[in-house]
This record gives sequence, structure tokens and C-alpha cells, in this order.
Amino acid sequence: MPGVRVLVADDHPIFREGVARAVSNRDGLEVVAQCDRGDDALERIREVRPDVAVIDYRMPGLDADGVLAGLNAAGSDTRVLVLSAVTEPDHVLAVLERGAAGYLNKDSDRSVIVEAVERIAAGGTVMGADAQSAMLSRVRAGARHGSVLTDRETEVLALLAEGLSAPTIARRLVVEPSTVKSHLKNLYGKLGVSDRAAAVAEGMRRGLVD
Repeated sequence: MPGVRVLVADDHPIFREGVARAVSNRDGLEVVAQCDRGDDALERIREVRPDVAVIDYRMPGLDADGVLAGLNAAGSDTRVLVLSAVTEPDHVLAVLERGAAGYLNKDSDRSVIVEAVERIAAGGTVMGADAQSAMLSRVRAGARHGSVLTDRETEVLALLAEGLSAPTIARRLVVEPSTVKSHLKNLYGKLGVSDRAAAVAEGMRRGLVD
């Protein structure tokens, strides 16, 4: 079975090499390229087509927003994990709206980053605790200003922003998992999205009206 192919981009060589080494040491993961500039990362992703790209938000040439925009324009299938020291809601929202599959603080342990790569490669999404907290605050602020969602759907959305899975949300709300899935289907439809990360991002966007 072929392994998960990973590109790592960061302009700090010690950090970049540390992440690349941690990824390479995990069975089933292979680092196929390293870059120290955002524009180089975009070009290399187009060339080698990794499954996952781990990208520092701020780099020379292009920041992560620019890389994501370029990948979207190219129709790339590479899924992107953004690492950043900034976790303000607007910052997180911008990255999610560009299509990032994950957002972690750069201070995250290497093992957390590697596990995030694995989860993203498997089709999941990843959000660090700081980013979850920022998103949750924005979603709740939006709820105070009114929403197309029901109270229960808003509650489910807030729990999504905490990073909880559907089974965990069901246990928290003391309902059947099928009930949570129904709420998710409804709120996705109302928000015009198709996955949890996009749902939280859209909820944050609607919460910007003060």
C-alpha cells in the first residue's frame, strides 16, 4: 500500500526539519518535499501532488492564504494543514474559508502535528484547542444576534466548534446519534455547506454582525 505523501513548508529550517523528521518517522507517512517559501510550496504542490501539505501561515513569497487560493484555482486535491501562532477568530475563519482542512498552533507538540496529518489524510478535519475556543466564541456571538438555525441546531454547531465528534455530541446532549446526524444535515443545508469545518466557518461569518 502506498504511504501518505506529505509536503512541509516553513521558513524556519530547524522547525521545518523537526516537523519533517517527525512525519517521516511515522509508519505510513512519507515526506516528499520541503520548502521555505510560500510561492515555492505552491509550485512544488502542483508538481509532486502530495496528499497533505503542512504549511506555516506566514512565509516569504506567499502566506498560507495565497497558497490556498492558488491551490483552489488549480483544482488541487492536496489537503492543507496550516500552522500558525495567531488564533484570532477572523484569522482562523479566513484560512477555513480558503479550504484548509486543519489549523494548529505552531507550539503544538510534534506528535499532535503528525496525528493531524494522518487524520487529514483520512478525510477528517483538525482544529487546535486555541482555534476551537476562538471559533466557539464567534459562533456563540452569532447566536446572540439571531440565526436561521433552531436553538438545538445552534447548540450542535457550537459543540462542533469545540471539536466534538457526532457521537460525543450525542452523549453530551443525551440524545441518539441519529438525532445529531439529523441536526447536522439540517444545519448544513441551512448554512449551505457540506462539512463540519465549513459549517463552523460559515457560523463564524454570520456572527460578525454586532
